Amino acid sequence: MEPINLREYEECGPITLSVAQRDAIAEAVPSISIRAAKGAEDQYTLTPGSIVGALEIEGVSLHIRPKVCIRRLLYMALYAAGEVKPQEESFPFAQADPTLADLVALHLGRAAADAFARGLWHDYRVEEEALHTVRGRIMVAEQIRRRFDMPLPVEVRYDEYTEDVLANRLIKAAARLLRGMRLSDPDAREGLRHIDATLANVTPVRYPSHDVPEVKFTRLNDHYRDAVAIARLVLRHWFHEAQRADGEDKTVRVPGFLMDMNEVFQQFVTRKLREVMGVSENTLRSDEGRPRRMLTKKGRFGLKPDFSWWENGDCTFVGDAKYKRIDDRAVQN
Repeated sequence: MEPINLREYEECGPITLSVAQRDAIAEAVPSISIRAAKGAEDQYTLTPGSIVGALEIEGVSLHIRPKVCIRRLLYMALYAAGEVKPQEESFPFAQADPTLADLVALHLGRAAADAFARGLWHDYRVEEEALHTVRGRIMVAEQIRRRFDMPLPVEVRYDEYTEDVLANRLIKAAARLLRGMRLSDPDAREGLRHIDATLANVTPVRYPSHDVPEVKFTRLNDHYRDAVAIARLVLRHWFHEAQRADGEDKTVRVPGFLMDMNEVFQQFVTRKLREVMGVSENTLRSDEGRPRRMLTKKGRFGLKPDFSWWENGDCTFVGDAKYKRIDDRAVQN
């Protein structure tokens, strides 16, 4: 099936979809408005909301492009994460208007290739296992608890100098997820294959999007910074589960890379303000996940702000970052 190409907040259609495909899209991306086309049973008009990216579901390859240039989106997302400050022109691409998945895959491949060219990162990792020879230190308590009076095997703890470390695991995990997408750019696909081949001895790990670990950088592994940053971006925004369209109480794995432009813009603005004003996150706080605030003593205006300013434990200012034209009448407060 040909991919369905949509653009943020723009109506597209009519598009032919089965009932299962329609329901699967609605379940996976609730921000997409789906309306039946007049005079047709299997055709629909689709209008995306603020969620952009790519999704493979029920035989449909769905691509939602942002209003802004995709290179700029990737720049904003990485900047907002605070891990790397790339230049927009650092995202070269052969196509004039690439998909987000293609651009992310291409950038990960190139960043990883640059990192690997300067040396595949190895580090010491503590291992505990039962061996028939002594290596490192014998764990006496564990030996007694597990083996009683048996001399072998021996419970030992030792340091292993290995490439199977967190930075490489993150890069490999992101590359494997992106390889599950239908990427159109051959350089992007080749870059992901190169990552998988280079990290063949690294353990494949599946990280939950809400708990992607951070890598501590030093001068010894600083050449990995860009590759790890883009890998963590992929893992944090990876969409991998959806309810079955037939109503069964069961989840299925769905390859997809989705980003909420409202959240990206809010995080970008907040971090940029902190940098320009030279304050910490204790002073200029992100109000993501915080309750709605009333802006006057009489409670005339209700707002769930994106950031707030705090002095001596008191909130003295709240702000809202709008990813839209400020003269839009829909922006009431």
